[in-house]
Amino acid sequence: MKQMNRVNAAVPALMVALALVLGGCAGMTAQEKGIATGAVIGGVAGSAVGGGVLGTAAGAAVGGVIGNEVVKRK
Repeated sequence: MKQMNRVNAAVPALMVALALVLGGCAGMTAQEKGIATGAVIGGVAGSAVGGGVLGTAAGAAVGGVIGNEVVKRK
């Protein structure tokens, strides 16, 4: 139950951070946007699955690589 309270408390902060990050993407190339989007999604997923800083960092790294590859193929 304690874990759920932390997740619910973090959602508004994540939404604000995501809005700021996406607002700053106006001058980015498509590849840079793909990398950033993949890193954000991967970081959130890594935090949810692995927890802690290491899980978040690993998820962000993997997500960034995947985002880069997805954009390359278009």
